Amino acid sequence: MMGLALWTIATLCVLALAGFPIIVALASSVMFFLTFSGGWMLAMPQQTLTGLSDAILVTLPLFILAGGIMNAGGIADRLFAFAGALLGWMRGGLAHVNVGVSLMFGGMIGTSVADLAGSGSVVIPKMKAAGYPGPFAAALTATTSGVGVLVPPSSPMILYSAVTGTSLGALFLAGAVPGLLMALVLMGTVAILARKHGWKPAQGFTWGELLRTGRAAVLPMGMPALILGGLVFGLFTPSEAGAFAVAYALFLSMAVYRSLDLKGLYRVAVDAAILTGEVLMVVGLSTALGWALSQARVPVALADLMTVLFPFEAVFLQVLALLLLALIAGMILDPLIPMIMPVLLPSLMALDVDLVHFGVLMVVTVAIGQVTPPVALALLVAARIGQEEVVAVTKANMPFLATLIGFLLLLVLVPSISLWLPGLLQR
Repeated sequence: MMGLALWTIATLCVLALAGFPIIVALASSVMFFLTFSGGWMLAMPQQTLTGLSDAILVTLPLFILAGGIMNAGGIADRLFAFAGALLGWMRGGLAHVNVGVSLMFGGMIGTSVADLAGSGSVVIPKMKAAGYPGPFAAALTATTSGVGVLVPPSSPMILYSAVTGTSLGALFLAGAVPGLLMALVLMGTVAILARKHGWKPAQGFTWGELLRTGRAAVLPMGMPALILGGLVFGLFTPSEAGAFAVAYALFLSMAVYRSLDLKGLYRVAVDAAILTGEVLMVVGLSTALGWALSQARVPVALADLMTVLFPFEAVFLQVLALLLLALIAGMILDPLIPMIMPVLLPSLMALDVDLVHFGVLMVVTVAIGQVTPPVALALLVAARIGQEEVVAVTKANMPFLATLIGFLLLLVLVPSISLWLPGLLQR
C-alpha cells in the first residue's frame, strides 16, 4: 500500500505542476488511489462531505466576504496614509510603509492574496515611482502579504482549526505577537538594504499628520481588535465574529465612508462566493485524500520514520522535519494546510506537540511556501501587479526568504512567543 500511496502523491504533484486546477489534481489523485486499491468510489464524495461538516468552516465565507467589502470600500488609501505618517520618516521609508500596510490590511482581510490585490496595487506603483527597483517592490510586497495572515482574522488558521479541532480563538490570539514580530523582523531586513542602497525617507515625521491620518484609519483598524476582544471576553463565538465582521465592514463602507454602492456590493458577494466555493472544495477533497493516505498507513509510516531518524528524545528535530516536509509540499501545493495536516496530525499527537503552537508554525510555513519556487503564488501575483519578470522578482526576494526561514526557526525554538498571549488571556 505504501507504493500506491507514493504513486498517489506523485499523481497529485505532477498534475499540480502541469497547471491543472488544484481541485482537479486532488480529485484525480483520490480516484487513482481508489481505482488501484479496489476501494469503493463513493468513498470520495462521502469523505469530501465529511471534511465540510465542521461548523467552524462557517466562519470562512463570512471573513472572506468581510475582507472583500473592506477591499472594495477603498480602505487601503486610509491605511497607506497612516502607515506613511507612522513609518515613512525612516531610511527606506516607503519599504517600511509597505510592511506596515500589509500588517494592518492583512489583519482585516485575512488572506495574503487578497492583501496583495488590495494593498499591492497601491504600494508597488508608489515604490517604483519613488525610485525603488520594480522587482524589489514586488518581492517585498509578496513577502509582507504573509504578515497579515498571522493577525486575526486569518483564513489559514480557520482551515487549520477545522482540520485539527484546535480552538480558533486560541489560534487567533497565538498569531498576534508573532505577526507583529514578523513585521519588525522584515523591517530590520529593509533597514539593512536601505542603508546599503542609500534609499531615503519618504516624508518627515509630524505629530499633526500622524494624528490626522490615525483618525481616518482608526475605524478600519478596529475590526481585528474588536474580533479579538469579542473572542477573548466571550462576547461571541468564531461564527458570530465572522457575521460581526461582515456587518462592521458594511457599516464602514456603505454608511460611514459611502465608498461602496449596491452594484459594487453585488460584485463583492459574487467574488466571495466563488472564492469560498473553491476553498471549500479543496478542503473537502483534501480530507478525502488524507483518508486515502491514512488507509495506506502513511501517517504510521511517517511516525516510524521519525523514530528511525531520531531514535533519541528529540521533539525539536522531529518538528523541524515535519515542517520541512510541509515546506516542500508548500512549494508545489496551494492551499497547503488542508492537504498536509491530515497526514501530519497523527505524528504531532504522538509527539505530544502543542497544536496551537504548531498552528502558528504552519501559517508561517504557508507564508514561506507562497514565495518559494516552483509555484510561489504570491510572487506570481506581485510580479503581475508590478508588471515585472518573475525570475527577477524571485531573485530580489532572496533576502526576505532567508529572513522568514530564520524567523520560523526562532518560533520553533521559543514556543512562548506564540503561546504567551493565549495563556495570559484564556486563564
